[in-house]
Parts: sequence; structure tokens; C-alpha cells
Amino acid sequence: MASKILEELQQKFQQQLAAADGLLASIKANRERIESCYKMFVKNEPDDVYRFYHQSFKVFGMTEQIKYAKSLFESLAPQSTSLNSWFNEITGEAVGKEFNSETTNQNWLQETRPVLEAFWHSKYFLEQMIRSAEELETAPQILPSGWAAVLYLYNLR
Repeated sequence: MASKILEELQQKFQQQLAAADGLLASIKANRERIESCYKMFVKNEPDDVYRFYHQSFKVFGMTEQIKYAKSLFESLAPQSTSLNSWFNEITGEAVGKEFNSETTNQNWLQETRPVLEAFWHSKYFLEQMIRSAEELETAPQILPSGWAAVLYLYNLR
């Protein structure tokens, strides 16, 4: 019985490691797209955050960047994996937000902070993917924090 459980655990570990290797290969193959998306986040961040403090409806323009990054992440996913449920919840709360001239300004923080949160989570994962593509040849068994976070994005950790 114990050997069967150990065998199943080893098999699951090997499957996760193979999926992680596939993910890293996909990230490396799509590095140009990832870097382009990341550059867009970096370029727009100063103005987007300013728009938040200025109470400008333009802060909701960040949702298009978030949707694009999420779509990119989904396209990189190894077969039979999905994005992390917390990440999906965070981005889902952001992309569903729209400016309402009658309610948004009175509830500014409640309505716009989810957009900023999703923006920064997306930017973080883009950055970690780029770093991992630069630093890793294969998916390691002893994980650097950035790569471990990317694995969590795909429920591989």
C-alpha cells in the first residue's frame, strides 16, 4: 500500500516537472511577446497610477492591458493546466469594472483598487517569466521564488 502511494506521488511529481519544463519552453519560445507585453506595462504604469490618484476614468483603460496579459498567460499554459484561481479572481474583479459617472467617484477606492491590484499582479508574472527565461535552462527541482510563483500561476506547485 505504501509503495503504491509513493509510486503515485513520484508519478505526479514527474508529471508536474514535465509540465513545468513545457511551460518554461513555451515561455522561452514566446519571450518576445512576453517582453513586449511587459514593456507596455512598464511604459504605461506611471500614467496609469497617476490617473488613479487624479481620479480619472482613464484608470479603467488598464483593464485592456490586464485582459491582454491574461490572454497571453492562458496561451502559454501547458495542456491540462489552468491559471491560478486567485489570479483569475483578482483579474476578474478588475476587468469587470467600468466607470459610472454616478457612482464611481463616490466609491473610488473600492472600484479602482482592484484594477491596480490586477495590473501589478499581471506585471509581476510577466517580469518573473522574463527572468526565468533568462536564468533557467530547464525547470529546476529547487525553485527560485520567481519561478515558483510562475508555477503557482499555472497550478503546478
